[in-house]
Amino acid sequence: MKLKVGVIFGGQSVEHEISVISALQAIDNINKDTYDIVPIYISKNKDWYTGDILLNIENYKDLDELIKKCKRVVLQKMDDEFCLVHYRKLFSQVITNVDVVIPIVHGQNVEDGTLQGYLETVGIPYASSKVLGSSLGQDKVVMKQIFKSCDIPIVPYLWFYDNEYLEDTDKYLKEIDKLGYPVVVKPASLGSSIGIKFVASKDEIEDAINDAISYDNKIIIEKGIDNLIEVNCSVLGTYDNITTSSLEQVLSAHDILTFKDKYIGNGKTKGHSKGMASTSRIIPASISKELTSKIKETSKNVFRVLNLSGVVRIDYLINGKTNEYYVNEPNTIPGSLAFYLWEADGKKYSELLDDLIKIAIKEYKMKSKKVTKFDTNVLKDYKKGGIKK
Repeated sequence: MKLKVGVIFGGQSVEHEISVISALQAIDNINKDTYDIVPIYISKNKDWYTGDILLNIENYKDLDELIKKCKRVVLQKMDDEFCLVHYRKLFSQVITNVDVVIPIVHGQNVEDGTLQGYLETVGIPYASSKVLGSSLGQDKVVMKQIFKSCDIPIVPYLWFYDNEYLEDTDKYLKEIDKLGYPVVVKPASLGSSIGIKFVASKDEIEDAINDAISYDNKIIIEKGIDNLIEVNCSVLGTYDNITTSSLEQVLSAHDILTFKDKYIGNGKTKGHSKGMASTSRIIPASISKELTSKIKETSKNVFRVLNLSGVVRIDYLINGKTNEYYVNEPNTIPGSLAFYLWEADGKKYSELLDDLIKIAIKEYKMKSKKVTKFDTNVLKDYKKGGIKK
């Protein structure tokens, strides 16, 4: 009997549409001889839907019309099965059961541990980093604080909340002056290069910060790197079995890799966006074998330190003259699931997805062997005033 694999995507995130692209790419590549696919779409209003109409990207041109043709559902455990249940007034209908899910979501409210927490509560096996790893991977400030404590190389930076900046703007502008231009301004909890600006001088800094504040309440300012080379490494596995991919060198027409570079391109490509798979790149990255080896080892360390699992992509900044390298950030659910990095090593996308499903099931079985509850009930002897002794 085939396993039923639920692919969860969408969500209330500025990266909503990117999630749709990544998810439908994956669905197209999952081995249909082994798995039955159940699409699970989270709308921008956080409602959950399923239906075969979700499998065609053409149907996403009008999201309001799309959800009218889907079944609104709730994921819940019923007896020993995980089910998508449609509720209507006093009646309920089980649409289908699901054995395991692959969350292919990006950004706040989904990738940041929010969705993972719900999946943990339901109890279903799922193929991604768990709550802690997902949360740490989303917050660029907290992750840097952890990296610093573990001697993982990071660029000089400073950070602040929006209210702190607005209440004492001059103080933070002076701190940025001390950091030294150029700098990169980022919302602390977003991905896909949204809200990120490369700032060459103080004349541009306030506009960049105000733009970042429109997306997030926590802002990070990073020192720009001279002779910049950007490389990425994907990591696959769990804490007890970690594998790294080939490195890619990403190419940009700008000072940093932008949202346009990642998902829109130069405008000459016909057809639909292929997400991160369409980004201009060199594989393997044109850096030395020694530096490649160091970055792969650092990637394994980042994966371990942040308690990650499944498939992730870790992005690096390199000074091309000195060969100094810095961890930029991990992407706990990377665009296109970084399948193109594994294809460069001979692993087909379908094989990568098969690995993810096996990892989810393995972690589920490992967790089931741990003590997560006590059979005894201390409340059975409870009396007003305390436990009976």
